[in-house]
Amino acid sequence: MMKTMKKKSTAALIVLLAASLSCNLLTSSLSQLTSPTEANPLLTAMAASTTEAAPSTSTVNVRPSMTPVPATQEFIVLPTSPSTSYPPGGGTELAGHASKIDRDIVYCTTDNIDLQLDLYYPKSFSGPTPAVIFVHGGAWSSGDKTPGSLVNAFSYLLDAGFIVGSVNYRLAPEYQFPAMIEDVKCAIRFLRANAATYSINPDKIGAWGASAGGHLVSLLGVTDPSAGFDVGQYLDQSSRVQTVVDMFGPEDLTTRFPKVDVNLLANVFGSFSLAQGSPVTYITPDDPPFLILQGDADTVVPLNQSQEFYDKLTAAGVPAQLVIVHNGPHGLGAPNESPSLSELISMIVQFFEATLK
Repeated sequence: MMKTMKKKSTAALIVLLAASLSCNLLTSSLSQLTSPTEANPLLTAMAASTTEAAPSTSTVNVRPSMTPVPATQEFIVLPTSPSTSYPPGGGTELAGHASKIDRDIVYCTTDNIDLQLDLYYPKSFSGPTPAVIFVHGGAWSSGDKTPGSLVNAFSYLLDAGFIVGSVNYRLAPEYQFPAMIEDVKCAIRFLRANAATYSINPDKIGAWGASAGGHLVSLLGVTDPSAGFDVGQYLDQSSRVQTVVDMFGPEDLTTRFPKVDVNLLANVFGSFSLAQGSPVTYITPDDPPFLILQGDADTVVPLNQSQEFYDKLTAAGVPAQLVIVHNGPHGLGAPNESPSLSELISMIVQFFEATLK
């Protein structure tokens, strides 16, 4: 299967990336990495964080890419000394980190709905600038493009010189899948079509999402028009992205999620094939680099979801790293988890710097 906007990937990039993904400390007051969700019995399991804990450990489990790793093999432990220093206390107010903010940009119109995104610009930039687009979580059924508790993560990406975007998309149960991925893909095509207007480098667009947003950005990374999700406007543009950060996203919807309401997937996906809605279905060698972050105490999206995705990416030769967060629940942010949430944000920033700059 041929894909557009191919990303060249080499073992050398991954060696450099592995060195850069040490646990660099950032101070952050984030309490979770999913968007706030409205009270809804169907969403309780997928959208809320769990506080169940796994055995404590201080090591950082990171699996490097390019070589398939048997399930029984020990993880490689990266050094914990920081190579980059971020100032303490920064990032609580985006206004102090953005030169300007463009809100409520209509990126596509479908079903008579004006779909909107926000763009945040770094303090200093010139010419076409790499962009990181965030896709919120919320069980495909709630959530919003406002940063909320993610404000610190946005601010550090701005400080690193990225344009940061955040998108709204149609939500279940009013709209069923594939509406969500169709919208997110339309947003990427819109940004590419209007790259000059928004000072974006169309060849350097990364995607980042958590939970249901992690599922959607994973689909962005592994699918091309042959998957059937590219519909609507700006079809002369590619919806492919050059790099992906997936945070505890469900990747194989055909498997059982013991802690998720049995009605959730039916309400979101209806009669749509769960296999065709699963990122693991579409992996090919020309997919972009992936950074996957997953808590080992996540009972909503279990560790085996990220493990399977990582294994299949690396088996196909796709550059990928899986970081397993000890004691990390769904949403992350537990006080005893390792790496800490601030360290994970540091990894995200360094990953985008390594793959988009």
